[in-house]
Amino acid sequence: MLLLAADTSGKHGSIAFARAESDSLEVVEIVPLLGGTFSAQLVPQIAALLSKHGFSKQEVGGFAVASGPGSFTGLRVGLAAIKALAEVLHKPIAAVSRLEAVAVASGAQGRLMVALDAGRGEVYVGGYEVNAGSAKCIEEGILTREGLGHAFDDRVVVTPDASVAEMARSAGVKVHEIEHPRSDVIAQIGWKKIRAAETVSPEELEANYIRRSDAEIFAKPAR
Repeated sequence: MLLLAADTSGKHGSIAFARAESDSLEVVEIVPLLGGTFSAQLVPQIAALLSKHGFSKQEVGGFAVASGPGSFTGLRVGLAAIKALAEVLHKPIAAVSRLEAVAVASGAQGRLMVALDAGRGEVYVGGYEVNAGSAKCIEEGILTREGLGHAFDDRVVVTPDASVAEMARSAGVKVHEIEHPRSDVIAQIGWKKIRAAETVSPEELEANYIRRSDAEIFAKPAR
């Protein structure tokens, strides 16, 4: 089966094309996407990637997509594209949290905390139980800089963001800093979800923002 994975949730994104068979996944190619122009790049890059390897979109058997948290605009672009493709092709979608991807990419086992920069001096956090390349979410939320030290106590926090690592260290928190997970990690997690039938339909696919958008925060209450 051919699997297409996309991540447009951060400042920079990527798409990955992989061959999936039983319990194995071979990533064929990863294509980076420049932040700020996802809407112009995503669909043409997907088409070019399939054409380059001699496949048509009809041969794609499933999709994996980073569902957040992250950029409101970036997430909308990625999710809309995957929704449209999956709906036309009638193929399953695996939604993957960015926090989940960080947990798996860390290579750690057991219970751990992961964190991502949420801007405005805030941090997205998630507690995960990691086992054999799969991560089960225990809790997730958003914390302020001041709340970091109290929330984590003596636990190590995994993060790919230098700003979060610095913030955590200044709060007395132990940090394990890793590289930002790319869409190949999204593909690996997504394939496991598809095999386990943990998928969503295009209508069910939603962004996991964790924090409300500015439009929601500053909206005037209805009278």
